[in-house]
Amino acid sequence: MEPSVSENQAEDAQNAGMVWIEGGTFMMGADNDQARPDEYPKHKVTVDGFWMDATEVTNAEFARFVKATGYVTTAEQKPDWEELKKQLPPGTPKPDESLLVAASLVFQSPKGQVDLRDFASWWTWQEDANWRQPHGPGSSIKGKENHPVVHISWQDAQAYAKWAGKRLPTEAEWEWAARGGAQNNLYPWGNEPIHKGQPKANTWNGTFPTKNTEQDGFYHTAPVKSYAPNGAGLYDMAGNVWEWCADNYHSGYYSTIHTSAGVKNPKGPATSYDPDEPHARKRVIRGGSFLCNDSYCSGFRVAARMKTTEDSSMEHVGFRCVKDK
Repeated sequence: MEPSVSENQAEDAQNAGMVWIEGGTFMMGADNDQARPDEYPKHKVTVDGFWMDATEVTNAEFARFVKATGYVTTAEQKPDWEELKKQLPPGTPKPDESLLVAASLVFQSPKGQVDLRDFASWWTWQEDANWRQPHGPGSSIKGKENHPVVHISWQDAQAYAKWAGKRLPTEAEWEWAARGGAQNNLYPWGNEPIHKGQPKANTWNGTFPTKNTEQDGFYHTAPVKSYAPNGAGLYDMAGNVWEWCADNYHSGYYSTIHTSAGVKNPKGPATSYDPDEPHARKRVIRGGSFLCNDSYCSGFRVAARMKTTEDSSMEHVGFRCVKDK
């Protein structure tokens, strides 16, 4: 029996702002020589269909959630040292109390060129930086209601998704959706390099981290839908802000699920492991951000993976949600 018109209308209303992603099978992982070790091996994955937010969650949408629930984000709370030290090597001394304040990481361009392996050269632990004040005290989101919300931890994203009746995407769902039905393309738009042709995403143009030519029109975040969607009708699957996935991050995970038969609906490893910070529990983030540049990151590649701790919040991290049929 076919659904009635009213039933279809009800479903459309419930899924407003979302795009239906048909299920399918694809080869997940490394596409070119820019790939990092944790993007190998390329492996066969099948996912069922799902609804996905057409855009990253915006400041306006997150504000409605906070107004309805009174939710306080991780960045707006003083860190709990007893919880924090669980992620650090045993014996790590407690930081000065002046650092244990409600704060978040804000991008600050250094005056001169720096070692691109030293992330601390452009990140500042800024007191009172949060989703309402993305650049710290004195800044605001006024006029940026349609920009992606930032300074969002994995815990914050989970809370919003639950309130909205949705969930965070698995890493496999995210990559399948970002590919937009194409196999083995480097980017959501195809294979044309990021700096060729018309602007395709909000990334860092010029010399990172000292000079951004703003060729794509923006220095920080851009309003959602500023660039053309991918083949699935999704916006900003490359650049603008990194997006949280549901999965734990494990550097060797792909090797554990690589079989000739493939794997269906993988949900990530049971435990997290990053050899750089073995005591920290991390989650996968995808898609790159306005800070990504080919000189050091190329996070806007569809196979690119990054990771950060569940309680991390930064000026270039946000999220979008998915929903089962």
